[in-house]
Amino acid sequence: MRYKTINELNHFRFSNAYIAEVRLSPGSFTLLLDNVIILPENSKNRDIREMRTNGLLFTVSDPELLDFTEEGYRLYDADGNLKHQEPDRCLAPEEYAKGFQTLSGCTIYSVEKNKDSYHISIDTEDHTFFLRVLGTGDMEEWERFLNVDSEF
Repeated sequence: MRYKTINELNHFRFSNAYIAEVRLSPGSFTLLLDNVIILPENSKNRDIREMRTNGLLFTVSDPELLDFTEEGYRLYDADGNLKHQEPDRCLAPEEYAKGFQTLSGCTIYSVEKNKDSYHISIDTEDHTFFLRVLGTGDMEEWERFLNVDSEF
């Protein structure tokens, strides 16, 4: 990869980024993302405007997946009456691989860091997943800068 930043999460905007792949392995938690916005404050961005990239590799070092939650929902009829309710469901470790496959092609709502944990909210077509990953740092790697208005 040509560009690499360390602990510059706040110099990217991940909302509306597309997930190509999610990987959890000993030593790293990785998201392969398209349509990530690189903010002007980023140390590698020589422009004074927002740029974009595809194929960004976002890695959390020394990860511990604290939560992998499929958020619940409520279903109402046209009159506003509750028809069905599903509570939040935490995935078990043996369900992670299948859950990660489900996230491929989905859109990120947000990626935030709160002390030592990363909070990742992901929208599917009909509901939301929430990941909370404990880690010692983050790294972002990508090949090239694109104009924000250029196509994928």
